[in-house]
Amino acid sequence: MTNETRSASTVRNVRTDIRVQEADFSPPDEYQAVRERLGGAAGAVASFTGLVRDHAGDGPVSVLHLEHYPGMTERSITAIVDQAIARWPILDAVVIHRVGALAAAEQIVFVQVAAGHRAAAFAACEFIMDYLKTEAVFWKREAAAAGSRWIEASGEDRARVSTWTSASAPAEPR
Repeated sequence: MTNETRSASTVRNVRTDIRVQEADFSPPDEYQAVRERLGGAAGAVASFTGLVRDHAGDGPVSVLHLEHYPGMTERSITAIVDQAIARWPILDAVVIHRVGALAAAEQIVFVQVAAGHRAAAFAACEFIMDYLKTEAVFWKREAAAAGSRWIEASGEDRARVSTWTSASAPAEPR
């Protein structure tokens, strides 16, 4: 069974595509699609693909289970993308997050941002990923031979988010 829910932002008429799904995704296909949508309007496309690690701090991990609350999860991701749109002059944003049982090395998340210039594309992509780790509504449970445990955003994840509100946050080119 493949479940997929989509959401879209309406801030500044920026085209967004937010998907929460069980199925895998193709970064090359997403890149080709943004190139076709934007033609020569974008000067940069930055992306990030996250993978399931085969280990955690205390040993091997066999499966990562991700649960979400349909509707609420998409709204939380849309809010994150809307913040990025308000901060940087981006043209297009795609966020795909998988749910369900994912084995080590499987793709889990994809963030792609297109903008007129690289600084905005890089910064917005990193901002969205940092906030996905701490603010998006997901529940994660790691399974290992010794049992399973629920995991939360780490102190490092929270520290990264705090840099976006500090004086040392990356410049916000317009």
